[in-house]
Amino acid sequence: MAKFGLSQPMRRIEDPRLLKGNGRYTDDISVPGQLHGILLRSPHAHARILSIDTADASALPGVHAVLTGQDWLDDGLGEIPCAIPLKNRDGTPRADTPRYGLAVGTVRHVGDPVAFIVADSIQAARDAAEAVMVDYDVLPATTELGKARDAGQPQVWDTAPNNVCFDWAAGDQAATDALFAQATHVTKLTVVNNRIVVNSMEGRAALAEYDAAAQKFTLYAGTQGSWLVKDLLAKSVFHLPPEKFRVVTPDVGGGFGMKLYLYGEYALCCWAARKLNRPVKWASERMEAFQSDTQGRANLTTGELALDKDGKFLALRTLNLADMGGYLSTFAPFIPSGAGTKVLASVYGFQAIYANVLGILTNTVPVDAYRGAGRPESNYLVERLIDAAARETGIDRVELRRRNMVPPSAMPHRTPVGQTYDSGDFVQVLDKALEKSGWAGFAARRSASEAKGKKRGIGMAYYLEATGGDPSERAEVRFAQDGMVDVLVGTQSTGQGHETAYAMITSHQLGIPMEKIRILQGDSDEIPTGGGTGGARSLYSEGTALLATATTVIEKGKQAAGEALEASPSDIEFSAGEGRFAIAGTDRGIGILELAAAQRARAARGETATLLDAAEVAAVPHGTYPNGCHIAEVEVDPETGHTDILRYIVVDDVGHALNPLIVRGQVHGGVAQGIGQAVMERTAYDPETGQLISASLNDYALPRAVDLPDIEVELVEIPCETNPLGVKGAGEAGAVGSPPAVMNALVDALSSDGVTHLDMPATPEVIWRALQAA
Repeated sequence: MAKFGLSQPMRRIEDPRLLKGNGRYTDDISVPGQLHGILLRSPHAHARILSIDTADASALPGVHAVLTGQDWLDDGLGEIPCAIPLKNRDGTPRADTPRYGLAVGTVRHVGDPVAFIVADSIQAARDAAEAVMVDYDVLPATTELGKARDAGQPQVWDTAPNNVCFDWAAGDQAATDALFAQATHVTKLTVVNNRIVVNSMEGRAALAEYDAAAQKFTLYAGTQGSWLVKDLLAKSVFHLPPEKFRVVTPDVGGGFGMKLYLYGEYALCCWAARKLNRPVKWASERMEAFQSDTQGRANLTTGELALDKDGKFLALRTLNLADMGGYLSTFAPFIPSGAGTKVLASVYGFQAIYANVLGILTNTVPVDAYRGAGRPESNYLVERLIDAAARETGIDRVELRRRNMVPPSAMPHRTPVGQTYDSGDFVQVLDKALEKSGWAGFAARRSASEAKGKKRGIGMAYYLEATGGDPSERAEVRFAQDGMVDVLVGTQSTGQGHETAYAMITSHQLGIPMEKIRILQGDSDEIPTGGGTGGARSLYSEGTALLATATTVIEKGKQAAGEALEASPSDIEFSAGEGRFAIAGTDRGIGILELAAAQRARAARGETATLLDAAEVAAVPHGTYPNGCHIAEVEVDPETGHTDILRYIVVDDVGHALNPLIVRGQVHGGVAQGIGQAVMERTAYDPETGQLISASLNDYALPRAVDLPDIEVELVEIPCETNPLGVKGAGEAGAVGSPPAVMNALVDALSSDGVTHLDMPATPEVIWRALQAA
């Protein structure tokens, strides 16, 4: 291995610190004089608040404040905003769902916050919460996505008739309809993308301080990027300049999209800290998280696939009902619309696509981005549709895919929904997956299972992801006083291995030993701008900024080396392999760390010196299109409906794999989440009362190690053409391909018994009932 080489399977440098308990998470932070906040949350899914009596609670020992929605309004605070101003198909704006830190007038889901109690201790705040008297007028609730538009259903918001808050479309409807009219065969399928509770290992938490003299807030919170939270707090809630807020994100124990947003609890802590002139801390409990963290997926989608006589795909037409919950969360309308529809073409050569998305309000927890954010839902529909079309037409499912894949010779390829794929060899990836899985020998394995009374199936899904996010990113390199090199980044690690990846790039470009590099992130005062982490954007965005910053460091280093070596900067060369500046053609030189220290010392003495510190903001105009093939092999016990996933194969094209070990780890995690959604995870609301009846880990099944197979990952590296590292985002890929692969395998296993369709989650009960019905 080259000392500073990339593409090495390097273990993550942050893991020893985290695994030994030396991480520093939001709830680990305490400050002198802090108070504790507790939320009183609605026990009803839908109700008018007739009155809130806080007198008894306020009089209890140790209680400093009992705040309500009316107090919020009286203090002139603004909304917790939805940042997506979506337009309907007819050009009118989407419906709005005004939301404050505490409910005003009406609660719209179980867990909607009603009062914020601040006390000396958590127990004192809990006691006071029990003493708050709320008089509710309970209203009928709607929780079922498929029925929410029906006549007579309860209205979540009067401003959204029939509970439709937006009616959005993409693609060419006329061209699509024309192709359907001439199609030889049309396959139609409706699929459920079940609602998911994110369940990050670290719950959300916040600690806010207020400096009255400076009139400035400091908020510690586990986010996926401090800058978005800072800007929304300042502009939307407090109507203050952003510089009046400092948001600090320490270590974050899992995000998956859910920690991107401004939550009411963060604003409540800031507000209470200012009112009481004391720091205020809040930390979520697990059941509270089930009722207040944004949830994921929750789509009901009908797709139609038009084929010609040769099995070539002509067009795709979709209608997606996307559950938004009781309020529009920060990015919620964008997830099923702009984010989800961009990958509807997947890797196939459709001539036209038309997608209609309806945002539906229900009396449930708000839904927003969850790992993959709309793209898993679209890929799931397409891959389930293709398997259904293969059954109906009699064309082999592998051949049907192969026949319709966009070839490498067509790159760059522009899709009917406006995306331009820069690179990819989809058939090569497909063939590699078939070979690795032993697809050709499956019949013998199926016969062996049948001899044991089991049903065996094999399923595949080819996925395509479209990464994206903020169109620029910042990086800074500082040569610190203690001899370390600080690298300040505008993304936020939530467990992906950013510290290792960024240190590898910095080491490779500047020749600095890995152990001398510190990655700093999350402090909006120390780092003025950042796009945060989401949409699998981090490595190609921050990596591009790091390359630009390293180039500036080297140019400044040549100037500094010229000063130190008494030579013209034009005669100075830099060797990244040695981390050394030298006069060309001589052995006179100086190491980069020695040079930085010498220049810093000269500057401290008041002498002229060129410091090597540098910062650059890089434009990131293009996303990436990672893609790959998942193959799952399953065995079902027809007596119990129990499924064993016997083998799981992934062949991924994530471009240049900077650290293959991290890539495989990210894929493993994503596949685990996808398998959980496919066969285990069910968010259940009582249709009569709107109660969340799967509100704890006793009632909600997360995948455990025993539920998962060995996940075999192979990488086919086809470099991305639109960023200098050649990388494609890998963080969400596993969760995109796994649900359709598993579900297609289950249908394959049961099809001989007449089961041609299953919806997620395919629990043992669901499978057993399907077999009995068939």
